[in-house]
Amino acid sequence: MKELAVRVGGQAGDGIASIGESIARSFSRMGLHVFGLNAYQSVIRGGHVWYHARASEGKVHCQGDTADILYALDRQTVDVHASILRPGGTVIFDPEKFPLAPTDVSSEIHLLPVPTLEIARKYTSQSILQNAAGIGATAFLAGIPIDVIHQVLTDSFGRKAGDVVTWNIGASTDGYRFAETKGPIHPKAIAKKDPPKLLMTGNQAIALGAAAAGCKFLVQYPMTPATSIMHWLAAHSRALGIVVKQSEDELASINMAIGASYAGVRTMTASSGGGFALMTEGLGMAGMAEVPVVVVDAARAGPSTGLPTKTEQGDLNLLLGAGQGEWPRAILAPSDPVEAYNLTVAAFDLAERFQTPVLVLTDFHLAEAMEGVDREEINFNIPIPSLFTVEPDSHRYRRYLDTESGVSPRAFPGQPGLNHIALSDEHDEYGGDVSDIRAGIPAAIAVRKKMMEKRMRKLKGLAKEVPPPVLEGPPDAPLTFVAWGSPVGAVRDAMAILQEKGKATNLLRFPTLYPLDPDVVRSMFARTRKTLLVEGNFSGQFAHLLRAETGIEFPHKFLKYDGEPFYPHQIVARAQEVL
Repeated sequence: MKELAVRVGGQAGDGIASIGESIARSFSRMGLHVFGLNAYQSVIRGGHVWYHARASEGKVHCQGDTADILYALDRQTVDVHASILRPGGTVIFDPEKFPLAPTDVSSEIHLLPVPTLEIARKYTSQSILQNAAGIGATAFLAGIPIDVIHQVLTDSFGRKAGDVVTWNIGASTDGYRFAETKGPIHPKAIAKKDPPKLLMTGNQAIALGAAAAGCKFLVQYPMTPATSIMHWLAAHSRALGIVVKQSEDELASINMAIGASYAGVRTMTASSGGGFALMTEGLGMAGMAEVPVVVVDAARAGPSTGLPTKTEQGDLNLLLGAGQGEWPRAILAPSDPVEAYNLTVAAFDLAERFQTPVLVLTDFHLAEAMEGVDREEINFNIPIPSLFTVEPDSHRYRRYLDTESGVSPRAFPGQPGLNHIALSDEHDEYGGDVSDIRAGIPAAIAVRKKMMEKRMRKLKGLAKEVPPPVLEGPPDAPLTFVAWGSPVGAVRDAMAILQEKGKATNLLRFPTLYPLDPDVVRSMFARTRKTLLVEGNFSGQFAHLLRAETGIEFPHKFLKYDGEPFYPHQIVARAQEVL
């Protein structure tokens, strides 16, 4: 087989993510391309959860549509997910937990009852060890060598005291041997022997990119699905020389980030939409004081608390309008972990060079899904030039000097002769306040106009420096997908399916959402025939932005706002309608 997928399901608290990640890591260590999706509820205990691990000889960009193996820890998993099994697929279950008859599933589906609880009791009274037995049985059917599973389990439990590792190795071996000897079911192995992949989530890639870009201070309040950025950097903070601070709330986060950046430290903060909304006043201050800072918004389904553990691309308008008044910003939107790494590096560079906040917009699906990455796709050798170029002299320092680019000389703070005030009020070139007793006086009116125009000129430079739109696929295809962020992965897989059906398509993806170069965008759309916008929100927020910036309209859209990720078959169906 060229592709194989495993889905594991049960109740929150049953260790579903650990099972799924163990399978995904095993595939990755075999050199296979992997995509792992963790779908869970916003409760610690109870509620249906599942994990989907997809492996392939070639690159996979999303979770896909089907599975070959379903490991069900409860009956609900069978009822919900058995329908996605391909013909010849297998359901693994423990008959001691719930009964399952052949008539309960399609006639094309095999059943493999495995006594996971009985195996667990051989080693300990803790029923959670059943998962190791189930992992073993699943690994055999998936063609994963037993030594690979043992290595993954050892790495996972090696820090725990006592006999935990020994028990897990024993139970997984028993489950593996049981599946090997029972029933007419054979492994569906993928023949591939490549070097192991790096397996990372979008959040881990962002954290790694921040470290590579020279970030020395992360301040964050935990909010799903952005929290694991802080977890990863905190776990590696000593080795990387990064200070990680959990603040009391998001208002503190943004203001601490601004203060650290003003003091000369490359700084980042992160949250989801609700927390980002609290940061908007602080962001306006950073825009006025021209302080560089990188802010990540890992969006989830809103409004308000919405669906805390589900995905959506509903925060674009929030980022476009964040902060009262107008100030220059860039909004970058990675579509996979490699791009999340690269765009985070770019965000720090742009923020420093243009002395303004740069926003990185992801979503739950990208933030928490795991994807295999070839090592050569990640460039760790990132140059970090100093942008503090002003030296002390006898002249009075004009921190906000009106320049052609809008970018003013920036001095490392505290140097003699280079003192200045960074105000949240409007100010002149020296940082002097014009908003209290001078506002309305003709000279001050002129200063306000000049300073506003100076700041906003940065947008022109940003539009030339941000990553441009990218066209993937045959340039003369009859249908062009338009997408940004995590849906790009499902679009890529849908394009491959359509190609197999003899229907050529291409993809115009946008790693930068704002600012756009209208001439560049219009020239790229001029070469398209039909377009289909794929976006994860109700109103087509990026479609509205493109229309406002370029005049381009989208008569065909596929908008998704149910909290679930895009699936390739959904995009294929909509594309066939348009074609």
